[in-house]
Amino acid sequence: MHLSSSFGCPPPERLQRLLKDVEDGNARILLLPCCYDGLTARLVSLGGFNATFMTGFGVSGVNGYPDTQLISFDEMVKAATTVAEGLASAALEKAKYGEGDSSKEAVAIPCIADGDTGYGNAVNCKRTVFGYARAGMAGIMIEDQVAPKRCGHVAGKSVVPFDDAVKRVKAACDARDEYEALFGKGTGPLILARTDSLVTDGFEDAIQRCIAFRNAGCDMTFLEAPQSIEQMKEYCKRVSGPKLANMLEYGNTPILPPAELEKMGYTMAAYPLTLL
Repeated sequence: MHLSSSFGCPPPERLQRLLKDVEDGNARILLLPCCYDGLTARLVSLGGFNATFMTGFGVSGVNGYPDTQLISFDEMVKAATTVAEGLASAALEKAKYGEGDSSKEAVAIPCIADGDTGYGNAVNCKRTVFGYARAGMAGIMIEDQVAPKRCGHVAGKSVVPFDDAVKRVKAACDARDEYEALFGKGTGPLILARTDSLVTDGFEDAIQRCIAFRNAGCDMTFLEAPQSIEQMKEYCKRVSGPKLANMLEYGNTPILPPAELEKMGYTMAAYPLTLL
């Protein structure tokens, strides 16, 4: 139902429609098995999922590095391009053999890509959004860690000050709008704003950052590494708009069934390690 309503529209608009369906109660929580190359992108699409997430953890891992931002902006854009090609080839395959939607039109599922810290200052962040958009990504995640960042579930993280974090997200939102002004309605990648400040500055600071990110114009929020079900519920209660749960095996966040996450108020659930 969701993909058939998305024919003829760009990836960000397709993602927006999926999120709206969940927010309006017309669809279940959006499950995002994470991919990191063309093969894993094809596996997610051929597995029947409606969307995916390009994980920086995975892209780093398949290149032989830990998730400590040793992979450059250019390498991440190339990975995003490969993911987009994999999703397109899977869509063509499903259409050719009559799988998926009965109209047999080829529609690639949308992908949100990990943009880390934006790879520099606000101007770099805007360039990152444009690069990912040209690669075919439907959304981009921008976070508030100090560069070089690291996996959100390990020790030693640090975040930029509150105001700097909001400026970074605002720059990404401005780039989204500028891209859409240049290339048409629905082409600007949706902005997923992430905070890692729970561990460094406390739960209340993380909540206030998410609220400020929404006020700055982001489309979705992601409070990384909540440590209890109570924190997850409070986040969903106090922050508006689509929200992402990170179901990381061996991480700090409780692993919960999709139905329970949906009941809390989460819109999406990502699974970054499963295909690794």
